[in-house]
Amino acid sequence: MSKLKSGLTRRHFIKSSGAATLLYSLLPGYVAAAKSAVIKKTIPSTGERLSVIGLGTSRTFDVNSTTAAQSPLLDVVQAFFDNGGQLIDSSPMYGSAEAVTGALLKRTNNKQNLFAATKVWTNGKREGIQQMERSMQRLGVDKIDLMQIHNLRDWQTHIDTLVEWKAAGKIRYIGITTSHGRYHDELETILQQLPLDFVQFSYNILDRDVERRLLPIASEQGIATLINRPYQRGSLFRKVRGKSLPPWASEFDCVSWGQFFLKFIASHPEVTCIIPATSKLKHMVDNMAAGYGRLPDESTRRRMIEFIESL
Repeated sequence: MSKLKSGLTRRHFIKSSGAATLLYSLLPGYVAAAKSAVIKKTIPSTGERLSVIGLGTSRTFDVNSTTAAQSPLLDVVQAFFDNGGQLIDSSPMYGSAEAVTGALLKRTNNKQNLFAATKVWTNGKREGIQQMERSMQRLGVDKIDLMQIHNLRDWQTHIDTLVEWKAAGKIRYIGITTSHGRYHDELETILQQLPLDFVQFSYNILDRDVERRLLPIASEQGIATLINRPYQRGSLFRKVRGKSLPPWASEFDCVSWGQFFLKFIASHPEVTCIIPATSKLKHMVDNMAAGYGRLPDESTRRRMIEFIESL
């Protein structure tokens, strides 16, 4: 795991000993999973286990450096760690998100299992090296757990640097990302050629295109998967607005639409970690609850799809 550089910390209002209390007190009726352990998936290249619910920082962590702007996010990050979270994903593309994440980590407790993931998003070898070094400084870590090539940008150049950095111990894992379907054909080829540990792409209950080729290829090649846009940028919530959760959702320990969408993704055998982004504490706690309890089986997954498509 990433080793954080020294910095000031404080005990925030969510204490690690009360993490389960927070998780379940904010989710009335959610009892079945209260005694279960956090769901973890295996990183194929090493066998390391990773909590299935991570944290994205796109848009939500792009705030200014004032205490007032960052204070709500401190609550979010603390709840993430106190409820078993590990992987935080960022990028230089996300404005101030890396620097804000680093500042919040200095003030957060219970973060010993941090799995720091970010990206290189520029052209050129020297520019890529400089950008990655800045990312390490901004995040406040001595080693990046996962460095990814963002949206395939200049991947032919950056892959050599990432391989060198991994061999030198500067990073632990190598990955590549996309959030655009137009890159999927190229990504298929890349996954079969490069020495990758992770791939990141979009996947949710209505956008299932990656089930056709990318998820199977990742499985064949032993590549872990990170899932972005699990709520289709909020459109899934708009689709179910005013609709009641089906009663059979309780069969897989689900009490909210957010958990419904996340548990659908988490139940896919080739999904390693999901990275929903939020700036709200109640949403963070709800997201983390999806990482506990039972997951839907294959027949239930089909039922979930049919239900959502019928709305």
